[in-house]
Amino acid sequence: MIAADWIAADWGTSNLRVRAIGADGAVLAEAASDEGMGRLSPDGFEPALLRLVDPWLGPGVTPVYAAGMVGARQGWIEARYRAVPCTPLDPAALVEAPVRDKRLRVFIAPGLSQAKPADVMRGEETQIAGALALAGGKDAGDGVYCLPGTHSKWAHVSAGEVVSFQSVMTGEIFALLSQQSVLRHGMAETDEGAEGAGEAFLDALSETLSRPERLAARLFSIRAEGLLTGLAPALARARLSGLLIGAELAAAKPYWLGQPVTLIGSAGLSAAYARALAAQGVTPRTLDVAACTLAGLSTLRRPRPL
Repeated sequence: MIAADWIAADWGTSNLRVRAIGADGAVLAEAASDEGMGRLSPDGFEPALLRLVDPWLGPGVTPVYAAGMVGARQGWIEARYRAVPCTPLDPAALVEAPVRDKRLRVFIAPGLSQAKPADVMRGEETQIAGALALAGGKDAGDGVYCLPGTHSKWAHVSAGEVVSFQSVMTGEIFALLSQQSVLRHGMAETDEGAEGAGEAFLDALSETLSRPERLAARLFSIRAEGLLTGLAPALARARLSGLLIGAELAAAKPYWLGQPVTLIGSAGLSAAYARALAAQGVTPRTLDVAACTLAGLSTLRRPRPL
């Protein structure tokens, strides 16, 4: 039997990941499901959570600290955005979700917002907070954080605060183009291990980084090359990735140029962005997204009457 001191929940649009944490901060158990925010109505969140964590609940009350889309307007309960500049997380801003099971208290971390240009993030602020905690001090983590994903985030952090940030829909555009556009006909599921994929990626990256206004035209050239010269599907995928990440780097240049950059993301995505940044003379530090999420949620854990 596992009796969690508290539970960490990373609750996104597509998935729910939970960890049972002991009194000493050790991870006692982990579980996950595909019951993300996008699949649930407001009254479905508590049952979805209990399906994973019920074996970890003792006779008392176990607090759950959650981050991500669970706090969106369409989520369990809305945790309103905090406006930058501000610290990535603030325990005083936690929003408590309504529960029927008296063995639980659920606290949700708000995301961050920016007025001009308009932007929002939900979940990434927890990863940034975790990175700062792992750095060991509010000034030790100063610099730029890149969080690649469906909607990549670039955040400028100074003195422990997120000063500004920018979102780029690179991941979503890649998925749409590779799975639903005309490009899908000549696209492989992966380019890993394909001969020439790295070179194709970097060539495409350079094209849109230097001339981002040509992106739409260069995208169609992938299809044309497939028809006329038999461009290999794996190389087509590498070119698509390079074109889109190149356009992202062009848009985010004020963030990464001349700045220390930290990548927080999955291994595959972080490797692609590290390769792209290295081609521009930037050597980023890479952190594990799961470790940063847990470290961020741990900063919210405070003794409280239950």
